[in-house]
Amino acid sequence: MNKKGHVLNAVLLGVGLGLILTVDPTTRPTTDVAVEVLTRVVELSVPVTLGALFPDVDTAFGKHRKTLHNLPVLGVFLAFPFLFGNLQFVWIGVATHYLLDVVGSRRGIALFYPLSKTEYGFPSGVTTSSKHADAVTVVITLFELALLAGVHYFAFRSTRGSRTYRTS
Repeated sequence: MNKKGHVLNAVLLGVGLGLILTVDPTTRPTTDVAVEVLTRVVELSVPVTLGALFPDVDTAFGKHRKTLHNLPVLGVFLAFPFLFGNLQFVWIGVATHYLLDVVGSRRGIALFYPLSKTEYGFPSGVTTSSKHADAVTVVITLFELALLAGVHYFAFRSTRGSRTYRTS
């Protein structure tokens, strides 16, 4: 995918996650909930978008889709919130960038770089210049949101009752 696809993915994720993490499906929406959702969308969109764009920094200094497109880099971003207490949602942007490049593009990424330069991708992907790239991005984003919603509602809701899950 190209920068446009990653930004589209991140913005849709920011909106979707804002809804998922704020709205309690067992209660009726109110004006207060709408304001809280909007606030949450703004809070999430910036770190998710930064994370979604970060892996492509390797175009300036390394081997694109290798240097910053691998599991060790994702591990660093996953560990960062636990070690330093911030950047909780940047890793989601990085992880979804990888997923979009593996599933959505023909080329794939070198998941195990620097141990292996082999690029992994799904044969169903499209080229970055394809007229179907945006549609593929939206479909993959909907899958990501469904997965994140499932994790949130089934894992976190069962341990927190009917309260919404907040990380801030």
